[in-house]
Amino acid sequence: MNNRQLFLQHVAQTSPAPIGLEIVKAEGIYMWDVAGQRYIDAISGFSVMNIGHGHPAVKAAINKQVEDYMHLLVYGEIIESPQVQYAKRLSSLLPASLDCVYFTNSGAEAAEGAMKLAKRVTGRTQIIAFNNAYHGSTQGALSIMGGEYWRNAYRPLLPDVWHVDFNTDEALKSITEKTACVVAEVVQAEAGAKPAQQAWLTALRQRCTDTGTLLVFDEIQTGFGRTGSLWAFEQYGVVPDILLLGKALGGGLPLGAFIASHAHMQQLTFNPVLGHISTFAGHPVCCAAGLAAFEELIKFANINLQFPGHSSLQAANCKLETVIEKELQFRSLLHHPAIKAIHGRGLLLAVEFESAELCQRICHAAVKAGVVTDWFLFAPNCLRIAPPLIISAEEISAVCAVLLQTINQVVEA
Repeated sequence: MNNRQLFLQHVAQTSPAPIGLEIVKAEGIYMWDVAGQRYIDAISGFSVMNIGHGHPAVKAAINKQVEDYMHLLVYGEIIESPQVQYAKRLSSLLPASLDCVYFTNSGAEAAEGAMKLAKRVTGRTQIIAFNNAYHGSTQGALSIMGGEYWRNAYRPLLPDVWHVDFNTDEALKSITEKTACVVAEVVQAEAGAKPAQQAWLTALRQRCTDTGTLLVFDEIQTGFGRTGSLWAFEQYGVVPDILLLGKALGGGLPLGAFIASHAHMQQLTFNPVLGHISTFAGHPVCCAAGLAAFEELIKFANINLQFPGHSSLQAANCKLETVIEKELQFRSLLHHPAIKAIHGRGLLLAVEFESAELCQRICHAAVKAGVVTDWFLFAPNCLRIAPPLIISAEEISAVCAVLLQTINQVVEA
């Protein structure tokens, strides 16, 4: 049996039609398959490889940490320098109220930890989440996922979870003194990259403050420069009580985190002791890789600001101009009668078509033509564009040329 047959037989399948490329090498924005064909990764491994594949600084950090040590003991009991230094560095580029990091193995685990923390801090049980939101596939994260199609087969799930519509007054009214937390994306990624409205997000923050509810922002996909600022919430001047990170956090290795104030995070250390625990969370090799990738991102984006002692961030000072310029280039080049609209921020864009069937035919054809893309869970009629942030103007032109040619081929077929 060849590797494709073995893949289908022995690796658990998540869909009836996986992309199925057998990749043997990846570097920068490119991947190569076993036959030598080169592909442009236009989705960054789903917003993971923000500084590209195989960055030398990340590989050097991994190799050094492997030589020093790998797993030592259960999370939180041994002082491990990669964890300490990465937590410190993240905190230096976050508001002062987000100064304590709990590393996890994934974004879904970060969501799980945040829900537990909110219940401990508030003494409440109700959680409000949004329709068309995605926070992971573990049972707690699935409970706050915004689509009954995805939840129904696994019920019963967490009780006292309420789903409301994004960007609506009704959502604000649903938050009461019984609500432990509201979990929201600043840009609803899987809804087709739909940003929050400024006035609404400001009102959401105020409503949570007025009711003693913790506001949780999921920046698992939108963090690390993806939307044109280091963190998407900077563009709104709204600071959460808990921040969820993942995907690009590990520089290509599995890593997640939930971040809150030190005072809030202390609630997980007693009654019960070990209120949140994990064997491999914050693995030192993953943290070393993530820190190296973060430093390279900071250099790439010319980020030289730090915010110790500040409770809010000024969006005008936090823009990643290079990412915004690349967004504008994509928008200027992608014009076709079949394209209904382009949604999103920065390099998290959704190209909308008339139907899911048409979009998926275009996605499949684009992969065959050498551009790896995909669709969105709650917007299957939208094609995903989320390349590594390092993509050049010439490479953007190449991606757009392939996509436009592919659209023509599919529409005329």
